[in-house]
Amino acid sequence: MRLTITKSKNSESFFVIKSVTINGKRTSKVIEKLGNIQEVTLKAQGEDPYVWAKKYVKMLNDDEKENSSDVILKLSQSKKLKDNEQYTYNGGYLFLQYIYYKLGLNKICDKITDKHQFKYDLNSILSRLIYGRIIYPSSKLKTLELSKNFLEQPSFELHDAYRALEVIAKESDFIQSELYKNSLNFIKRNDRVLYYDCTNYFFEIEEESGLRQYGKSKENRPTPIIQMGLFLDGDGIPMSFDMFAGNTNEQVTMKPLEKKIIEDFHSSKFVVCTDAGLASNTNRKFNNISGRSFITTQSIKKLKSHLKQWALDLTSDWKLYGSDKTYNISELRENEKLMEQYYDKTFYKERWIKENDLEQRIIVTYSVKYQEYQKKIRENQIQRAQKLIEKNPKKIGKPKQNDPKRFINTISTTSNGEVAEENHYELNYDVINEEAKYDGLYAVCTNLEDNVQDIIKINHRRWEIEESFRLMKSEFKSRPVYLSRDDRIKAHFTTCFLALTIFRYLEKILNEEFTAEKIIHTLRIYNFRNFPGFGYVPLYTSNNLIHALHDKTGIDTNYEILNYKKVKKILNKTKS
Repeated sequence: MRLTITKSKNSESFFVIKSVTINGKRTSKVIEKLGNIQEVTLKAQGEDPYVWAKKYVKMLNDDEKENSSDVILKLSQSKKLKDNEQYTYNGGYLFLQYIYYKLGLNKICDKITDKHQFKYDLNSILSRLIYGRIIYPSSKLKTLELSKNFLEQPSFELHDAYRALEVIAKESDFIQSELYKNSLNFIKRNDRVLYYDCTNYFFEIEEESGLRQYGKSKENRPTPIIQMGLFLDGDGIPMSFDMFAGNTNEQVTMKPLEKKIIEDFHSSKFVVCTDAGLASNTNRKFNNISGRSFITTQSIKKLKSHLKQWALDLTSDWKLYGSDKTYNISELRENEKLMEQYYDKTFYKERWIKENDLEQRIIVTYSVKYQEYQKKIRENQIQRAQKLIEKNPKKIGKPKQNDPKRFINTISTTSNGEVAEENHYELNYDVINEEAKYDGLYAVCTNLEDNVQDIIKINHRRWEIEESFRLMKSEFKSRPVYLSRDDRIKAHFTTCFLALTIFRYLEKILNEEFTAEKIIHTLRIYNFRNFPGFGYVPLYTSNNLIHALHDKTGIDTNYEILNYKKVKKILNKTKS
């Protein structure tokens, strides 16, 4: 800031002005009008008005260096906004950028650039695709446009982004392995336990091609799908992923990806936890050698008859962890006081079995809380089935898995055994009572000899991988997929994987009870208003989540206005 004195015929006026850059052009802006010579003389209180004015400007500059100066904004009620001039910017990406650079993704981009010798800025492209996937999930074209809302503008064009997709796809395995190595220097990883699951994503394109094939869709959509296999570590942080054709049996997707972890990540001793759908005998045997172990959900209904009979026997062998006492669950089920007393307890029984040349331990648990949950779900489904019978029987068709229609019995003959002219429908209480036998029961198989409580605890965290898929599909809008080329499809899911990884790390460093939805919403509304020549004014509402973000990253913007020097320091801090 500097002092400027304008002279007229009868007086002099004193102004504090500052050189600023607006839309790339250097100009001067009036910061404060001190008044005419008479007014400044009064303010000087006996001191020379010119000397006082110079001292005052020096004080303002000193205060600005210490970030303690006040800013006076002059806004006109008659001056209209200029067309196509941007004033509002998003700063929520700064917290993602902090994680991005801590994980060394910028250095990974540098290595890839050195290998391929292209001219575009891969770091700018990849980072914007990741930030945009979390804050502004949309198409590649829209992502480029929306990323212009960030405080830092993108340094690439749309054609550069599409060229980069080919490279990102080609280097996906390298990115994953380097990311894992870098992450070990950021926060200690719990890679002793790995969770694996496989899901699919649907396309809006009906033709099959490459990875895009017709298969069993989890959304029951009649369009091609693609399979995604994903490994998380014991803390729910993504570790590795791969894509498979839509018509691939999900049971064969785990071994190839697991081999990649063993070879590329130099990790060979871990416990793999999966659900029943991925619990093939082949997968169990693969994780029964070389220091690897498995914990997998076991369907009680699919057990051999003698094991099912043992699992459903509620009268004996049931224990609570830490006690040698045995319990009769059938008696507990009939006693409301006992059910209330043991509501949060988990009973178990176990045995070792050997089948198909594999020795494993089966653990069956029973929980009153889980029983009540299953009973409530079934009662709601029974009500829906009854409503369907009464109001819309024409919609009763072949039931799907877990469909309320499975509780409906179709009668197509009369009491004389003749073919009925119309079908008659009623609730099938045999099916209802059969399902009720399994209420509260849950089983896992493992080759570990650890205590039951630890095994159950590991398996209970399997929900995190299902939550990760839900997050990608809902909040990150990774589906439907509109891309057609395999390399661009692979690149799309690589950016989704990286976005999930960065977001999970952000959740981890927050270490607070904030939902994913609340964090994402906060990042999206973490906006600033730019007042050209002065700085940025926060437009968000400060709260405990904002304070946690600032505290854990060292990025503090909770000031009434931030000058450009302060903002520049914050931007540099996110990349340190």
